[in-house]
Amino acid sequence: MADLDTDTKQELVRVAEALADAAREAVLPYFRADNLFADNKLSVGFDPVTEADRAAERAMRDVLARTRPRDAILGEEFGQTAGDSGLTWVLDPIDGTRAFLSGTPTWGVLIAVGDDNGPKLGIIDQPYIGERFIGGFGEAHVDGPHGSRPLRTRAPRSLSDAILFTTFPEVGTKAEGQAFRNLSNQVKLTRYGLDCYAYGLVAAGQIDLVVEAGLQAYDIQGPMAVIEAAGGIVTNWEGGPVHQGGRAVAAANPQIHAAALEVLAGT
Repeated sequence: MADLDTDTKQELVRVAEALADAAREAVLPYFRADNLFADNKLSVGFDPVTEADRAAERAMRDVLARTRPRDAILGEEFGQTAGDSGLTWVLDPIDGTRAFLSGTPTWGVLIAVGDDNGPKLGIIDQPYIGERFIGGFGEAHVDGPHGSRPLRTRAPRSLSDAILFTTFPEVGTKAEGQAFRNLSNQVKLTRYGLDCYAYGLVAAGQIDLVVEAGLQAYDIQGPMAVIEAAGGIVTNWEGGPVHQGGRAVAAANPQIHAAALEVLAGT
């Protein structure tokens, strides 16, 4: 699609913020509630979905129906809605439902808008602590308990000084898990379990790498836009596009990205 003009970019930012506000209002009453129930999407294993997930996505879709009715939507809970504008909103109403169920404030609402080439603008929103990472169109900032400040990823450093995150220790298949462990053995610190919040930490300059496998488009597009606007790089394990999901490497800078890919190569 053609480059977006300034007015359209500003409108997309306003709508994205409105989506995040609507999701916050919808989801917070369910967090740490005594009677929250989770359905399991899987016949084997556990992939939970709650009424909070569905309520947050419905709230965001309602905003889009009023403000951007010609745009397409891809949401985790309610699937695809066609559009004719060339833009698609990619929504994950609660990334980290397991964390949500556990009462830990590391889940988030993920929002992205872009085209077939990937996201142009993204948000990682943590409603409970009131922290919102937003990035796109060459700008990135975080609003939260410390006020508003620009986002900038970490400067280059060696793998031996790097901090690495992933959500699940297994990291996909047995071969993918071994590749991750090979990388983990070369970094200074490896941590687990933050879901989308780890991507916000890359954008904020707190950590160097997030490596994951088995992602969907709605898992990666919001974080991807934020990190790239903050100066980082997000690709698949081969260095190619990852906005449709799969195996992701989110890196603070091209140097640490190249070093991680070298370790992961061949998996």
